[in-house]
Amino acid sequence: MNKKAVWLVPLWLLAGCAGAGYGDYTAGDLRGFNHHASEGINWFTVNGYGGRTTGNSCCVLLPRKWIPGMEVLVEWEVDPKTASPFPGYTDREKFDKWATEVRASFRRYSAVVPVPEYGEQRCGMTVHFLPCNQVKVTTVCMGYGTPDYPIKEPLNMPEPENCPVAAAVNTAVHNG
Repeated sequence: MNKKAVWLVPLWLLAGCAGAGYGDYTAGDLRGFNHHASEGINWFTVNGYGGRTTGNSCCVLLPRKWIPGMEVLVEWEVDPKTASPFPGYTDREKFDKWATEVRASFRRYSAVVPVPEYGEQRCGMTVHFLPCNQVKVTTVCMGYGTPDYPIKEPLNMPEPENCPVAAAVNTAVHNG
């Protein structure tokens, strides 16, 4: 992993939403899509700035000009939905035990992800969470599912029996 490239990127992810322009940077929304059928994304960050998979959050700053070799550090927490069924609220002891089980099942991951080259037009950053803990990002302005959108994987993809070796190399797991 090229640590130098990862640490250069936080310079372009400073501050909150700054509007349409901020010096040599432009601000945009941070949003995500979960393509995994059986796991939920509890939260994610890009270089420490939070996004969500249920709409847009503010903000990410992108350099006006793409930088060759640009990468971001994406961190996220997954709910594998393996906990026992919800016991209800009437028995506090059962509820507390269930809540502890749910939290213990969450898994945290991180991956260094390349930022595809962009030109004059860019609209924040969209993070796509794929099976096998693979992650892709894009800065395009068109919406997911439109003909020219660069990420074509469908939503609700099942986890394959065997994940690509590259996914394991580029993704770290952290029990959370």
